[in-house]
Amino acid sequence: MLETGNKEMLKREAVRYLGYGRHAVDEQTSALIDRSFSDLQSVVNRKSIYRFFDLEWIDPEHVCFGNVHVTSKSLGRNLRGCEKIVLFGATLGIGVDQLIRRKSLTDMADAVVLQACAAALLEEYCDMCQETIAEELRSGGYFLRPRFSPGYGDFSMEHQKSVMQILDCAKTIGLTMTDSYMMSPTKSVTAVIGAGTSDIRCHTKGCEACEKQDCVYRRNTT
Repeated sequence: MLETGNKEMLKREAVRYLGYGRHAVDEQTSALIDRSFSDLQSVVNRKSIYRFFDLEWIDPEHVCFGNVHVTSKSLGRNLRGCEKIVLFGATLGIGVDQLIRRKSLTDMADAVVLQACAAALLEEYCDMCQETIAEELRSGGYFLRPRFSPGYGDFSMEHQKSVMQILDCAKTIGLTMTDSYMMSPTKSVTAVIGAGTSDIRCHTKGCEACEKQDCVYRRNTT
Protein backbone atom coordinates (compact mmCIF):
# COMPACT_ATOMS: atom_id res chain seq x y z
CA MET A 1 0.00 0.00 0.00
CA LEU A 2 1.06 3.58 -0.58
CA GLU A 3 1.93 5.25 2.70
CA THR A 4 -0.30 8.29 2.32
CA GLY A 5 -1.31 10.50 5.20
CA ASN A 6 -4.25 12.08 3.41
CA LYS A 7 -5.44 10.70 0.07
CA GLU A 8 -7.74 13.63 -0.60
CA MET A 9 -4.92 16.09 0.01
CA LEU A 10 -2.72 14.09 -2.36
CA LYS A 11 -5.41 14.23 -5.00
CA ARG A 12 -5.76 18.01 -4.59
CA GLU A 13 -2.01 18.35 -5.04
CA ALA A 14 -2.13 16.28 -8.22
CA VAL A 15 -4.93 18.49 -9.54
CA ARG A 16 -2.81 21.55 -8.77
CA TYR A 17 0.18 20.09 -10.63
CA LEU A 18 -2.13 19.49 -13.59
CA GLY A 19 -2.82 23.22 -13.69
CA TYR A 20 -6.43 23.22 -12.51
CA GLY A 21 -5.66 25.29 -9.42
CA ARG A 22 -8.63 25.14 -7.07
CA HIS A 23 -11.08 24.30 -9.83
CA ALA A 24 -12.84 20.94 -9.73
CA VAL A 25 -11.86 18.40 -12.36
CA ASP A 26 -14.36 16.42 -14.39
CA GLU A 27 -15.25 12.84 -13.51
CA GLN A 28 -13.06 11.36 -16.23
CA THR A 29 -9.96 13.21 -15.03
CA SER A 30 -10.78 12.39 -11.41
CA ALA A 31 -10.99 8.69 -12.25
CA LEU A 32 -7.71 8.91 -14.18
CA ILE A 33 -6.00 10.46 -11.16
CA ASP A 34 -7.30 7.67 -8.91
CA ARG A 35 -6.06 5.05 -11.37
CA SER A 36 -2.68 6.74 -11.65
CA PHE A 37 -2.15 6.66 -7.89
CA SER A 38 -3.12 2.98 -7.94
CA ASP A 39 -0.62 2.27 -10.73
CA LEU A 40 2.13 4.10 -8.85
CA GLN A 41 1.43 1.98 -5.77
CA SER A 42 3.13 -1.07 -7.29
CA VAL A 43 6.32 0.68 -8.48
CA VAL A 44 7.17 3.43 -6.01
CA ASN A 45 10.30 2.82 -3.93
CA ARG A 46 10.88 5.74 -1.54
CA LYS A 47 14.38 6.37 -0.27
CA SER A 48 15.92 9.36 1.49
CA ILE A 49 19.18 10.49 3.07
CA TYR A 50 20.16 13.48 5.20
CA ARG A 51 23.16 14.81 7.10
CA PHE A 52 23.65 17.68 9.56
CA PHE A 53 26.32 20.38 9.28
CA ASP A 54 27.26 23.52 11.15
CA LEU A 55 26.47 26.64 9.15
CA GLU A 56 29.19 29.27 8.77
CA TRP A 57 28.19 32.80 7.80
CA ILE A 58 30.67 34.89 5.81
CA ASP A 59 28.11 37.63 5.17
CA PRO A 60 24.29 37.69 4.69
CA GLU A 61 24.63 36.35 1.15
CA HIS A 62 27.57 33.97 1.57
CA VAL A 63 27.41 30.76 3.64
CA CYS A 64 29.57 27.66 4.06
CA PHE A 65 28.68 24.13 5.14
CA GLY A 66 30.88 21.08 4.85
CA ASN A 67 33.22 21.91 1.97
CA VAL A 68 30.56 23.89 0.10
CA HIS A 69 30.66 27.68 -0.33
CA VAL A 70 27.48 29.34 -1.60
CA THR A 71 26.83 32.91 -2.57
CA SER A 72 23.07 33.44 -2.85
CA LYS A 73 20.82 36.26 -1.69
CA SER A 74 17.69 34.07 -1.74
CA LEU A 75 19.33 31.22 0.20
CA GLY A 76 20.70 33.73 2.69
CA ARG A 77 17.18 35.00 3.37
CA ASN A 78 15.90 31.46 3.77
CA LEU A 79 18.65 30.57 6.26
CA ARG A 80 18.55 33.84 8.22
CA GLY A 81 19.08 33.14 11.92
CA CYS A 82 20.15 29.51 11.36
CA GLU A 83 23.18 27.91 12.97
CA LYS A 84 22.95 24.47 11.38
CA ILE A 85 21.92 23.10 8.04
CA VAL A 86 20.53 19.77 6.85
CA LEU A 87 21.49 18.39 3.45
CA PHE A 88 18.63 16.25 2.17
CA GLY A 89 17.94 13.95 -0.76
CA ALA A 90 14.88 11.86 -1.62
CA THR A 91 13.59 9.78 -4.52
CA LEU A 92 10.56 7.70 -5.54
CA GLY A 93 12.79 5.23 -7.38
CA ILE A 94 13.43 4.27 -10.99
CA GLY A 95 10.20 2.26 -11.26
CA VAL A 96 8.17 5.47 -11.44
CA ASP A 97 10.23 6.73 -14.39
CA GLN A 98 9.80 3.40 -16.17
CA LEU A 99 6.03 3.43 -15.67
CA ILE A 100 5.69 6.98 -17.00
CA ARG A 101 7.90 6.13 -19.97
CA ARG A 102 5.75 3.10 -20.86
CA LYS A 103 2.55 5.12 -20.58
CA SER A 104 3.95 7.90 -22.76
CA LEU A 105 4.28 5.40 -25.63
CA THR A 106 0.63 4.39 -25.50
CA ASP A 107 -1.37 7.24 -23.95
CA MET A 108 0.12 10.68 -23.39
CA ALA A 109 -2.84 11.78 -21.23
CA ASP A 110 -2.14 8.93 -18.82
CA ALA A 111 1.54 9.87 -18.77
CA VAL A 112 0.79 13.52 -17.96
CA VAL A 113 -1.48 12.58 -15.07
CA LEU A 114 1.07 10.07 -13.78
CA GLN A 115 3.66 12.84 -13.78
CA ALA A 116 1.38 15.02 -11.65
CA CYS A 117 0.50 12.23 -9.23
CA ALA A 118 4.17 11.25 -8.84
CA ALA A 119 5.07 14.89 -8.13
CA ALA A 120 2.39 14.98 -5.42
CA LEU A 121 3.70 11.74 -3.90
CA LEU A 122 7.25 13.06 -3.87
CA GLU A 123 6.17 16.30 -2.19
CA GLU A 124 4.26 14.39 0.46
CA TYR A 125 7.22 12.07 1.10
CA CYS A 126 9.59 15.02 1.49
CA ASP A 127 7.18 16.61 3.97
CA MET A 128 7.10 13.37 5.98
CA CYS A 129 10.90 13.16 5.97
CA GLN A 130 11.19 16.77 7.05
CA GLU A 131 8.87 16.15 9.99
CA THR A 132 11.07 13.23 11.08
CA ILE A 133 14.16 15.45 10.87
CA ALA A 134 12.34 18.19 12.78
CA GLU A 135 11.52 15.80 15.61
CA GLU A 136 15.16 14.72 15.80
CA LEU A 137 16.40 18.31 16.07
CA ARG A 138 13.65 19.57 18.35
CA SER A 139 15.11 17.75 21.35
CA GLY A 140 18.26 19.87 20.92
CA GLY A 141 16.30 23.10 20.77
CA TYR A 142 16.47 23.57 16.99
CA PHE A 143 13.64 24.29 14.58
CA LEU A 144 13.59 23.78 10.83
CA ARG A 145 13.02 26.27 8.04
CA PRO A 146 11.43 25.27 4.72
CA ARG A 147 13.60 23.14 2.44
CA PHE A 148 15.34 25.06 -0.31
CA SER A 149 16.57 23.31 -3.45
CA PRO A 150 19.32 24.25 -5.90
CA GLY A 151 17.66 26.15 -8.70
CA TYR A 152 15.42 28.22 -6.40
CA GLY A 153 16.05 31.94 -6.79
CA ASP A 154 19.76 32.57 -7.27
CA PHE A 155 20.81 29.36 -5.50
CA SER A 156 22.67 27.90 -8.48
CA MET A 157 21.85 24.45 -9.86
CA GLU A 158 25.59 23.84 -9.89
CA HIS A 159 25.42 23.20 -6.13
CA GLN A 160 23.21 20.18 -6.76
CA LYS A 161 26.36 18.21 -7.59
CA SER A 162 28.04 19.13 -4.29
CA VAL A 163 24.98 18.21 -2.23
CA MET A 164 24.68 14.84 -3.96
CA GLN A 165 28.40 14.10 -3.55
CA ILE A 166 28.36 14.89 0.17
CA LEU A 167 25.30 12.67 0.68
CA ASP A 168 26.79 9.99 -1.62
CA CYS A 169 23.35 9.82 -3.22
CA ALA A 170 24.36 7.31 -5.88
CA LYS A 171 25.29 4.75 -3.25
CA THR A 172 22.80 5.58 -0.50
CA ILE A 173 19.55 6.10 -2.44
CA GLY A 174 20.43 5.31 -6.07
CA LEU A 175 20.21 8.93 -7.22
CA THR A 176 22.55 10.21 -9.93
CA MET A 177 22.84 13.34 -12.04
CA THR A 178 23.78 14.08 -15.64
CA ASP A 179 26.22 16.78 -16.76
CA SER A 180 23.20 18.99 -17.48
CA TYR A 181 21.98 18.62 -13.84
CA MET A 182 19.10 16.27 -14.66
CA MET A 183 18.49 13.78 -11.87
CA SER A 184 17.87 10.09 -12.38
CA PRO A 185 15.37 8.92 -11.20
CA THR A 186 13.63 12.13 -12.25
CA LYS A 187 11.09 12.06 -9.41
CA SER A 188 13.76 13.03 -6.90
CA VAL A 189 14.72 16.06 -4.82
CA THR A 190 17.82 17.48 -3.20
CA ALA A 191 17.55 20.38 -0.78
CA VAL A 192 19.09 22.22 2.11
CA ILE A 193 17.08 22.87 5.26
CA GLY A 194 18.16 25.48 7.77
CA ALA A 195 17.91 24.91 11.53
CA GLY A 196 17.84 27.68 14.12
CA THR A 197 16.91 28.13 17.76
CA SER A 198 13.95 30.41 16.94
CA ASP A 199 10.66 28.68 16.19
CA ILE A 200 9.29 30.84 13.39
CA ARG A 201 6.85 28.11 12.31
CA CYS A 202 7.56 28.36 8.61
CA HIS A 203 5.36 26.39 6.25
CA THR A 204 7.09 23.12 5.33
CA LYS A 205 6.60 23.74 1.62
CA GLY A 206 8.00 27.26 1.83
CA CYS A 207 6.78 30.76 1.06
CA GLU A 208 4.83 29.72 -2.05
CA ALA A 209 2.39 27.73 0.10
CA CYS A 210 2.25 30.14 3.04
CA GLU A 211 -0.38 32.89 3.39
CA LYS A 212 1.58 34.90 5.97
CA GLN A 213 2.54 38.03 4.03
CA ASP A 214 4.26 40.03 6.82
CA CYS A 215 6.95 37.48 7.73
CA VAL A 216 10.46 38.97 7.85
CA TYR A 217 11.81 35.70 6.43
CA ARG A 218 9.47 35.73 3.44
CA ARG A 219 11.09 35.67 0.01
CA ASN A 220 9.49 37.24 -3.04
CA THR A 221 7.18 34.69 -4.67
CA THR A 222 5.61 36.89 -7.31
